[in-house]
Amino acid sequence: MDFYSLKTRLIYLSFITLIFSACNKHKKIDVSNIPVDVKIERFDRDFDSLRVKPMDEQAGVLYKKYGVFYTDFIERVMKAGSARDTAYFTRLRAIFADKAYADLKHDVDAAYPNLDKQTEELTDAFKHIKYYYPKKNLPKLYAYFSGFEAQTSIGDGYFGIGLDLFLGADSKFYPSLVNAFPRYVSRRFTPDNITPRVVEGMAREDMFPEYERDKSLLAKMVYNGKIMYYMDQILPDVPDSTKIGYSTKQTKWCEDYKGDIWSYFLEENMLYESDYQKIQKYLNEAPFTPGLGQDNESAPKLAVWTGWQIVRAYMDKHPDVTLQQLMADKDAQKILNEAKYRPKNP
Repeated sequence: MDFYSLKTRLIYLSFITLIFSACNKHKKIDVSNIPVDVKIERFDRDFDSLRVKPMDEQAGVLYKKYGVFYTDFIERVMKAGSARDTAYFTRLRAIFADKAYADLKHDVDAAYPNLDKQTEELTDAFKHIKYYYPKKNLPKLYAYFSGFEAQTSIGDGYFGIGLDLFLGADSKFYPSLVNAFPRYVSRRFTPDNITPRVVEGMAREDMFPEYERDKSLLAKMVYNGKIMYYMDQILPDVPDSTKIGYSTKQTKWCEDYKGDIWSYFLEENMLYESDYQKIQKYLNEAPFTPGLGQDNESAPKLAVWTGWQIVRAYMDKHPDVTLQQLMADKDAQKILNEAKYRPKNP
């Protein structure tokens, strides 16, 4: 497998008004006194020590420091073989000898001489998580690069951040990776996306995984809407466009045609459709949504955006409902009914 493999586990405008408190009041919550110690370990630099020091000795050092993450990185991210069999050293030596490794390391080091800004952002986000979920055990954070294998990774007690997929939209590497990462995806490979993607990844993969039995578009709308609303609370200063991954133009299009979007879902009888082949185009990444808008100007993921607006409307009408109660509520039909979502175009 080439180091520049085109595979990934990509975990998936105006500034928003300062977000609701736990009781859904329009004020910003105070998290300044919540004790949270965030440190992003530079595994990328420790990993490079395998190149310059005796590999068998250094592998033991890294395993002792990183534990299961080291094993997962070797086996699942790099796919270099079993971490229990030193045969993977041969694969690592080949990677280190390739100029591609040196080139990528150079650009990662240049883009991220430190992670001070991300540490500050994630500290604030984790304080918000602790405010709403005091008993939540926060993950250890590890930064790595993997030859564009994985933008983020999550495992037992850790969350990994693939810095090579946050180099900036104009990185010289991304044009050659368009088959795996089209421009509409790679334009979001920016430093300001790190914290939102960590928060979203933790929410989707760890804290609030989607129920397998929720097959209908409505259920998926409301589930995604709750995830986005959760991000509203945890990331009160992050623009809506960054949270959902829209351009400014796409955000405006949704606002301009929100009534038409909702009418389309109703007229096409899509809310209770459970055939994934029919509904996936309203949920997945894409440059636009086929069948809506003119000249391919529509935004993608319209079910996610609409679900977000439904949940916001529901919470506006129910100031007594806490974030914890919302996230635990699996009744999508009730949330829709009580949201009384009746959008109209401006």
